[in-house]
Amino acid sequence: MKIQKHFILAALLLAAISVSAQEGSSAIGVQFGFAQTDYRLNSWDPEASPTELTNIPLNGFKVGLVWDATFIKGFGSMVGLNYTFGTSTSKWQSVNENMLFPQVKERVTYHQGEIFVDWQYKFEVAGDTYIILYTGPSIQCQFALSTTVYTRTADDKETELKINSFDYNDADMRQDYKRLNVTWGVGAGFQYDRFYIRGGYDFGLINPYKYNNFADIPEIGYIYGDNHDSGRYTRGRIDQWQIKLGFFFAQFDK
Repeated sequence: MKIQKHFILAALLLAAISVSAQEGSSAIGVQFGFAQTDYRLNSWDPEASPTELTNIPLNGFKVGLVWDATFIKGFGSMVGLNYTFGTSTSKWQSVNENMLFPQVKERVTYHQGEIFVDWQYKFEVAGDTYIILYTGPSIQCQFALSTTVYTRTADDKETELKINSFDYNDADMRQDYKRLNVTWGVGAGFQYDRFYIRGGYDFGLINPYKYNNFADIPEIGYIYGDNHDSGRYTRGRIDQWQIKLGFFFAQFDK
């Protein structure tokens, strides 16, 4: 936990330095694009491999406000705030493999805020035209993460149960996942005058589970009984890739 706090403070410090230290041109803009957040998690099932990670991709969009600054010719940074939405819906599946009904499907939805710092270099290929390479950290905070389970019977009647990972009504039930995630991203882009397109991949740096051992998670700990040192440790990370279109509505020169 101390390492995570230090990393978050360092990322915020980098953002502050990026905003205050620029001596060349700068610009303020907006961006919008596609984003896919990928939960890469191992299973609590004692029969599953403890090291195998299962991908849970959530597709959605990203929108944000950015500050782009050049320190010296070509080298600079982009600092920004993003809101990201994502969702994924499974297909209908039979609860019992020997019976067609009842059937269930799940819909996972999340809302997330992000602070990011991209250290970048712009290669000028023509007048006001650049190829961009960038890398840097991102701090992500999930505002909501919910799973809705739909059940359908043979007479087409449907029921639904919504589970909020961060808002359990029962005081004895706590969230399985942390709200905060830290990533490190790499990417490339193209800019012409005030317009740009950027695409990249963010690698998760921390385990998204709140607990280190599945036996400590209240919802599933009963499976392991009183053995809280079951050796079934939680593993995983939250990755994200995105492609964004942007426009600088205000530009400044030192």
